[in-house]
Amino acid sequence: MDTNFFKGIIVPIVTPVSNDETIDEKKLRHQVDFVIDGGVSGILVFGSNGEFYMMEEAEIEQTLTIVLDHVKNRVPVYLGIGNIRTSKCVRLAKMAEHKGVKGISLLQPMFLKPSEDELRTHFATIAQSVPSLPVLLYNNPGRTGYGISQDCVQYLAHSVPNIVGMKDSSGDLTQTSEFIRRNNDIGFKVMCGKDTLIYAGLCVGAVGAVCSTANFLPELVCSIYDLFVAGNMKGSLQAQWKLDPIRLQMDKSSFPVATKDYANLIGAPVGDPILPSKCSTIAQLEGLRAQLVDAGYLQ
Repeated sequence: MDTNFFKGIIVPIVTPVSNDETIDEKKLRHQVDFVIDGGVSGILVFGSNGEFYMMEEAEIEQTLTIVLDHVKNRVPVYLGIGNIRTSKCVRLAKMAEHKGVKGISLLQPMFLKPSEDELRTHFATIAQSVPSLPVLLYNNPGRTGYGISQDCVQYLAHSVPNIVGMKDSSGDLTQTSEFIRRNNDIGFKVMCGKDTLIYAGLCVGAVGAVCSTANFLPELVCSIYDLFVAGNMKGSLQAQWKLDPIRLQMDKSSFPVATKDYANLIGAPVGDPILPSKCSTIAQLEGLRAQLVDAGYLQ
């Protein structure tokens, strides 16, 4: 199975909504152009920053259809799936396959804390329902309350042919490195899921990163990867350092509203988050703005 396209900076694109919380197609199409023009290597529809947990299945299909139509094969498009019920994930996977995505990303079920056997069965069942489609695991212990173990990933990577890679948002570089080392024999591809660890992840063998900050500073984020693969390690590290305070300021907002706040501030209008999430407080918005000013992106 060809996975050479799975590399670089993939953006978990935000989902713009109107005041009535319906999908804002015009803003979504504008955001697609903005991130592609900024140099991203792929678009992940309904990653965590896409607010997938707020969406009905029809809205997920509607959004994916719009993105695929507007991308027009300029970059690979992936669908993030993070539902709890396995059969619902299977439906979404088959829908995504029918629509023509390049791959799907599977988050471990939130709220539950499944056994190792249950988690393996969940992921394997979904992947085996779309055997010709590349499947990426998505380890996000901060949002689900538990991590995908090294043993679980190694088992799935070596026993389910179309589970070909993963995104690791543990924030633990040793974890990321071990996911890479233990599955290197089969070319399993790992992406870093922490925007502050793009450079470090590349140093230990990651093939790229999935970065929320690429929604509003795609050129800067992509430069970390592009400079690294060009051999300019110093330039890549300096770009990482320029991004870090901007990303760290986001942690003072409730998740995931700062991504939309930053995009709106930078002039890439994406509207408000979906209730119960709200925009950042006035004080926090000033903090976000100050970071952009310090980095030279706003006056």
